[in-house]
Amino acid sequence: MKQPLFTGSGTALITPFHADGSVNYEAFERQLDFQLKNGTDALFVCVTTSETPTLTQDEYENLIRIAVDKSKGHVPVVAGAGSNSTAHSLELALCAQEIGAQAVLLVTPYYNKTSQAGLVRHFTYVADRIDLPVLLYNVPSRTGCNIKPETYRELANHPCIAGTKEANGDISAIAETIALCGDDLPVFSGNDNQVIPILALGGKGVVSVFSNILPRQMHDIAAGYLEGKQEQSLHEFLSWLDLMNALFYDVNPIPVKEAMNRMGMEAGPCRLPLTDMAPAAQEKLLAVLKRHSLI
Repeated sequence: MKQPLFTGSGTALITPFHADGSVNYEAFERQLDFQLKNGTDALFVCVTTSETPTLTQDEYENLIRIAVDKSKGHVPVVAGAGSNSTAHSLELALCAQEIGAQAVLLVTPYYNKTSQAGLVRHFTYVADRIDLPVLLYNVPSRTGCNIKPETYRELANHPCIAGTKEANGDISAIAETIALCGDDLPVFSGNDNQVIPILALGGKGVVSVFSNILPRQMHDIAAGYLEGKQEQSLHEFLSWLDLMNALFYDVNPIPVKEAMNRMGMEAGPCRLPLTDMAPAAQEKLLAVLKRHSLI
């Protein structure tokens, strides 16, 4: 049996940028303060929502260091260390470990589209060579690569593989994974709009985009459900479901940054190749934000 790295809600943090495209580190510190004051149970830095593929190595290291210094061990800092090169993924993981992250998040290798056997070897190679818990990340819509339930069962045997962020969208497959792995592999929802179904199946929490703007609400939904307040959590989840969906009207993190900027939070622009939100999608997002009196 493996104890989950955290329970409740972790936030997949955006990286705030200035208008000139440089990292706004001061805004990032304020964002971390906001998260820590509002119940977030884990901080995920330099991940997909952080626009990590566009970060330099120095920016990557600085963001992790700031998060580690801010959290002071109160909540785990999970650093993204995914790459489609196994050797590069290990380099990133060792870097995050040296800085002081409590765990690393490894997305499936993208573009290469490896086999299931290749996935096992990739994740095992990194996990064997670091001293941190490894969380897997399955998001085939972005990577073109899907971890199958039976592959999860094999990976769950590794003592350092501490769980998975599941964003494949297939509740049936996620249920099969949980049935096969049980307490050997804590499962976290990687989709805000599936947090309640995955918790109901035995999941341990969520890694959330929505919580960039409303961390307390997502914490209450996830932690409340796990604490036995299922009816209350379901009610709150359904009340925010339209906004959770609206944050994916365009490619993540474009909509959440748009929402944050409109709400007075310093997210700034995205870096190319991501662009401003498409006008039609922006109009729909703003309507949802207004409906909830957030702008």
